[in-house]
Amino acid sequence: MIQFAGHSTAFDRALSLMPGGVNSPVRSFAAVGGAPVFIERAEGAWLESVDGRQLIDLVGSWGAAILGHGHPAVRDAIRAQSENTVSIGLASPRESDLAEEIIARVPSVQRVRFVNSGTEAVMSALRLARHVTGRRRIVRFEGGYHGHADALLSGAGSGVSTLGLDGEEYDATSDVTILPYNDIDAVKRVFDRIGAEIAGVILEPISGNMGVVPGDHPWLRALRNLTRRSGSVLIFDEVMTGFRVADGGAQSLLGVHADLTTLGKVIGGGLPVGAFGGSADLMDQIAPAGPVYQAGTMSGNPLTMAAGLAALRALDESAYAALERAGKRLQAGLEQAIQDSGFTACVQRQGSMLTLFPGLARVQSFSDANLVNRRQFSRFFHAMLRRGVHLPPSPHEAWFVSLAHDDEIIDAIVDAAAASLRELRDLSTKETTS
Repeated sequence: MIQFAGHSTAFDRALSLMPGGVNSPVRSFAAVGGAPVFIERAEGAWLESVDGRQLIDLVGSWGAAILGHGHPAVRDAIRAQSENTVSIGLASPRESDLAEEIIARVPSVQRVRFVNSGTEAVMSALRLARHVTGRRRIVRFEGGYHGHADALLSGAGSGVSTLGLDGEEYDATSDVTILPYNDIDAVKRVFDRIGAEIAGVILEPISGNMGVVPGDHPWLRALRNLTRRSGSVLIFDEVMTGFRVADGGAQSLLGVHADLTTLGKVIGGGLPVGAFGGSADLMDQIAPAGPVYQAGTMSGNPLTMAAGLAALRALDESAYAALERAGKRLQAGLEQAIQDSGFTACVQRQGSMLTLFPGLARVQSFSDANLVNRRQFSRFFHAMLRRGVHLPPSPHEAWFVSLAHDDEIIDAIVDAAAASLRELRDLSTKETTS
């Protein structure tokens, strides 16, 4: 492990001011060791650290920077909007502009409500599901992360599993049933037993919070059929996958449509945002149209709306084709590097998001993902960082490719991975024979 000049000092200062020195646990290096890299600037596919190092970025603002950092269209939109207003807390035509764009693209959404985070979007969607059904019980799946609301943390992926946490210490999950991801039989058994009690089922149709694990199509179809039959609300958490894996999100790609959809990341153009949407009948239950109260002083912030609209308008058919090519090229290169090194690992990808799982051949569930070789990942992470590639500092996170990741940059990532895997192989051999 190495410490880059400047980062330990920056981290020590942050530790004295903020819990753990960060404002979100996933930014910490708790899973890999060392001080996190502090970033001064980002442009395209590149990060510049506080000590001037240039790093290829595969974090991508956790998926939001799909165009690359500082895309001219997004910057221009923010600049133009800031000339009029930065924040008003009142209605703005920018809200309707972005809402119109989302509704035109996401097949199941006829109305949308903007909020300020994915957590807020999920909390609001669950409240709506409970109101329209008159029920309390929510079904969710191991390894999914749906924000830090009390009832949604137990068995969650992302930073919760990375840090080895169990969620809340008190009973906040009495109305929540947690099932294995991709397990049709488990879902059928629960609906046979308590289907009439279930208000809603929430899931990532393509998981990105235990690493990239696609939902099996038969499992998704079963969820759609069972919720419809029981009168439950099917909620797709597409905070990560919405406009990332395809135009219209995972549901447009998979052909299975949700009743409610939560969104984030890409629709803010890099600025903080969340949203939830669905049919007019469901969404018109939200105040002031209906009795389900939901509010947010800064919701629909005009800067965010302008940035998000610019980002979505840049994501046309050719952009998604380019993202798919980049993701496919990176996956193929990584798999060849794994094969050449003799290292045991698998790469799972959906569009422009992927995960390399050290020590595993295939991942279909959270129990599979938890078998990942964490020690090998930590070594791989630091080996890549030394070679100028910044990965998410967790084996349970997705890597994100942007439109700024051209062939030259993808090949540089692959070269770094090949050298890093050889280094790990040689180190493992040395340890075995010593």
